[in-house]
Amino acid sequence: MDQRVQQDIEAIISHQYDHGADLWSTPDHKLLKGAPFTTLESPLYLLELGMSREENLLKETAALIFQGWREDGRFKISPSGGIYPCHTALALRTLCALGYTRDQRLQQTFHYFLATQEADGGWKCNKYSFGRGPETHFSTPMTTLTVLDAFRYTHDREQMETLKQASEFLLAHWEIRQPISPCHYGMGTLFMQTEYPFRGYNLFYYLYVLSFYPSARKDARFLEALQQFESKVQNGNVIVERVVPKLGKLNFCQKGHISPFATQRYQEILARLAED
Repeated sequence: MDQRVQQDIEAIISHQYDHGADLWSTPDHKLLKGAPFTTLESPLYLLELGMSREENLLKETAALIFQGWREDGRFKISPSGGIYPCHTALALRTLCALGYTRDQRLQQTFHYFLATQEADGGWKCNKYSFGRGPETHFSTPMTTLTVLDAFRYTHDREQMETLKQASEFLLAHWEIRQPISPCHYGMGTLFMQTEYPFRGYNLFYYLYVLSFYPSARKDARFLEALQQFESKVQNGNVIVERVVPKLGKLNFCQKGHISPFATQRYQEILARLAED
């Protein structure tokens, strides 16, 4: 393994005790505290760098996340506070990436999302931090994107009308652009900047997830979004424009530099387009 990659892996692992416990958690098992090195996110960085799902560290992290699973399929990621769809989506995505897609508990979580889809095709977190204006009637784009990211691990994703509707909701946002949902996700300057690794609602992550869905990647809005992204690609290489400072210290995602790992994700988008 490349020395710089190994350095990044060791650095991420070294942060697992930052919050007072192990596995990037707190003593009372808050799984999303202390970003970017959280229990729900750190395994994704390690997988991105090539760590095997079979490593004990990742298996132990998965077991900790599963402790928050509820019989209705939702995940509680903190001992206090509500249970929101975005939290369940984040837990589901991470566990799918760790290889647990067929686990019966996650099957129940998939059913939970299929049963709670909104009329506009997305999923909505009913936490109204910005009041209750007309824009808050829309579903939450980031939650919807995360749900689709999880569903891409399932074998029947291409046939499910539910997921086509979710893709359409996100493609429609490309036309709206304005901040929507109770959480006010928009497509402004920050959205257009190339963020890596995938963490927030961002053009690169948007394209990567939607590229798994044939109905989306054939859509003119997707192709327009891809053209916008490719205007910043240099000789086929992806340059990181946006990364949180703590992650920016790592070799694989330095701001202003070419990232071979990000470039690989871009190449995957192109490969899926070539399938059509």
